[in-house]
Amino acid sequence: MHGPARRATDFSAARYLPESVSNSNSRLQMHASTHSAPAASPMVDSLSGIPAGPPWTPGPRFSRRRSAACNRAAYSADDPSKIRVGIVFDIGGKDDRSFNAAAWNGVKCAESGTLPDGKTSCDKPALNVIVRDVEPGNPVSIEPAMRAFAERGYDLVIGVGFAQGPIMQAVAKDYPNIHFAIIDGVIFEDDGKTPKSNVASLVFKEHEGSYLVGMIAAMTSKTGKLGFIGGMDIGLIHRFEGGYEEGAKAANPNIQVIQNYVGVTDAAWNNPGKGKEIALAQINKGADVIFTAAGNSGLGAFDAVEQAGKDSSGRATHFVIGVDSNQNMVKPGFVLTSMVKRVDNAVYDIVKDVVNHKFQSGFKPFGLDTDGVGYVIDSNNQSLVSPAAIQAAEEAKKKIVAGQIKVVDKMMQ
Repeated sequence: MHGPARRATDFSAARYLPESVSNSNSRLQMHASTHSAPAASPMVDSLSGIPAGPPWTPGPRFSRRRSAACNRAAYSADDPSKIRVGIVFDIGGKDDRSFNAAAWNGVKCAESGTLPDGKTSCDKPALNVIVRDVEPGNPVSIEPAMRAFAERGYDLVIGVGFAQGPIMQAVAKDYPNIHFAIIDGVIFEDDGKTPKSNVASLVFKEHEGSYLVGMIAAMTSKTGKLGFIGGMDIGLIHRFEGGYEEGAKAANPNIQVIQNYVGVTDAAWNNPGKGKEIALAQINKGADVIFTAAGNSGLGAFDAVEQAGKDSSGRATHFVIGVDSNQNMVKPGFVLTSMVKRVDNAVYDIVKDVVNHKFQSGFKPFGLDTDGVGYVIDSNNQSLVSPAAIQAAEEAKKKIVAGQIKVVDKMMQ
């Protein structure tokens, strides 16, 4: 029932959506998802301790003052007039600067109208909700956290990442009157075909956003060789790679794409050393732009391109493309762009639906047509990407939205 013991791909938006499925009510504005998994730490609820549930063992990040008893008191003090939202992160935690961080931005926006810093506006109104979160240090901590929120009667329980699919399948079945939402997963009834009646599946068309950054990469490359680093060798990440290569070849039919994967287990998301090793090997083979879809492992590629240095004009000789969230600021000057997946907007929207009593289960896909995926140009990279590359990407975006270009979804192959 827990993560590693089950094949994550069974629930990873695999059978995913037919292209005909759409979400006309979506308010999303940009991109896609990979999952990270930093070093294991005990399951921590950063707001008020850990929801009580099946037995667990406190670790070094849990102080005695934040005991389970204090936690129960804090939870019982929640204003009963407000909608309560519980979110269980992937084992990467909410500070991964990528996928989990975007989900955290979304729930904090719903709670306070600001980003997690409590100061910066998210440009959306606060929804008068109470948010509690759990950062599980390992996969076996996910189910107790999810069940604890459901047992307390939370109005919405959000699971971050496809690997939580098997767990949510079981928990949602046991709590049919609780609303659930999973990011990058598809949850079915027992027949394996009908969407679960109390689960919203928030999924993204990563191949569309990857197509655009592939074009930008190909039009920036001086060597005619690109790199791609995936985390786990699974269908979801093949979707990133496929779109990236297709977009690159649309811009330059002779471009070469060197692709490598970090591994085939959950550990593949949390090995930046291996990510750097792969990136340096790709650089040695001639790749001068590398797209990562590997969670924390991908951060190793950022170090690799920085290590490659700059030319006499002060411009980086090699670039990395960020993923999921805007990572342009991670290594300014070395990040060509970021293929963003607007998980933040998707999370905000599902909370808003619950608040407005408009929750709907089933597939909720986000692509270029809803600005659910895209790329970022900001002060950190505007001098790195040529106007011609931006124009080509924008023209391709219009054609994809209009159906004139149909990007191949390698996850469906």
